[in-house]
Amino acid sequence: MRGPLVVLGDTLLDRDVEGVVNRLCPDSPVPVLDETSYTDRPGGAGLAAMFAAAGPDVEVVLVTALADDAGGARLSSLLTAAGVQVYALGLAGGTPEKIRLRARGRVLLRHDRGGAAGEPGEPSDAVLRVLANASAVLVSDYGRGLARQPALRAALAATRAPVVWDPHPRGPAAVPGVRLATPNESEVRELAKVPPGATRLATAARGAQGLRRRWRAAAVAVTLGGDGALLCPAGSTPLMVPAPTTAEGDTCGAGDRFAATATLALAGGALVSEAVQEAVAEACAYVAGGGVATALPPPARPLPPVVSGVAAERIGLAAAAALVSEVRAAGGTVVATGGCFDLLHAGHVATLQAARQLGDCLVVCLNSDTSVAALKGPDRPVMSQGDRSRLLAALGCVDAVLIFDEQTPHAALTWLRPDIWVKGGDYATGGGEPALPEAEVLRRWGGHTVVVPYLDGRSTTELIAAAHGRGSPPPLTDAVPATDALGCPPSGPPTVARPVRGTR
Repeated sequence: MRGPLVVLGDTLLDRDVEGVVNRLCPDSPVPVLDETSYTDRPGGAGLAAMFAAAGPDVEVVLVTALADDAGGARLSSLLTAAGVQVYALGLAGGTPEKIRLRARGRVLLRHDRGGAAGEPGEPSDAVLRVLANASAVLVSDYGRGLARQPALRAALAATRAPVVWDPHPRGPAAVPGVRLATPNESEVRELAKVPPGATRLATAARGAQGLRRRWRAAAVAVTLGGDGALLCPAGSTPLMVPAPTTAEGDTCGAGDRFAATATLALAGGALVSEAVQEAVAEACAYVAGGGVATALPPPARPLPPVVSGVAAERIGLAAAAALVSEVRAAGGTVVATGGCFDLLHAGHVATLQAARQLGDCLVVCLNSDTSVAALKGPDRPVMSQGDRSRLLAALGCVDAVLIFDEQTPHAALTWLRPDIWVKGGDYATGGGEPALPEAEVLRRWGGHTVVVPYLDGRSTTELIAAAHGRGSPPPLTDAVPATDALGCPPSGPPTVARPVRGTR
């Protein structure tokens, strides 16, 4: 592949709640589900992206919209852990969630919430570039507005990569010239307005040809569940692609698996007929193998819980989400920084003060205890994440603390989408963006990176060594050094690649 496979569309948070039913509700003749476990996973375009990323040596980019809430943060964590590069637009409103209550492998009830479709934000230049450089694009439309975004539609119409369009009845028409559209039976009937009365295959063929002409698509493949798919290309007789085996089981996600497989095949140079045959076989194997419950890797652990007690209103997902939403609504600049902050010292405080001066709020992304131990060894951290978050939240320059469980803050940054990311230390800039590990992630939404010099002689490792008698503590004579207007030490100002105000 010459470029990444790009999945574009609406992402939802799916949760399967497993339990047992041993009794009926006393005040209504309905079963009572006693919950035993639950599993979170991305739904919609996010699920299709995870299917694509599960293949060997495939670079997958997901262009989607994430809300400033706990659901958006959870999606970012799950997708990043699965190896999906998330290019997120902002999303007004809450994250849509679909919750399935299950017992003994059967769905008892589905509970949807966050149903009001939010308005996605504008795509960054990085989003438009990744679409232009894609090896193939899958539009996984779930009718929530992203596929209607004018700049994204223009980029899709202009790309030379094969485009697969998985439509939704509430969504827009496919952009002209897509290589393959993949509606299911009910979708093609609704989208093409096929009158009742014809046989199943005749209805599918009539609807597919109508959609193909209206959308100027090269081909339309109507998925027929366990019977396979009906492929309707231009200027030829429809081709029935039968399922290789009869598969029974949970079909949730089978359409996404079909579309993702077809897109991967087209990216590799397959003919449309070959791509559809491969997609039918893969979707059938997926259902026969247990469906979504067995097809995906174990999900990432949920983010650490909110800390209660002192300054609790500044700690956790809800606090960060409320802060960022308020600042963005007022047109302000969101600044973030991150680290372990084990044994908070003067160097940390100088960095945080300098960071806060660069915008209208400061969110600290704090490594959890698990994350610190993985990075620094089993003897760290010295202080628990609860104590570290409380100390940070008590500082006047810190507006919110977000604890993350991964070894890098990439998932947290993808959700927060700060305008500025601040790091303490010496990084070569070469006259451009500072060479921070997070710089590539910031570029996805047009954010910038800033370096604030460290205070000399301040180090958590040295403090720990001194406490164990293996070194000397930092001198006290300059414990509170002079700072400039940005709160920086005399060693120099922060390195800023470009003006930081008004970046959004």
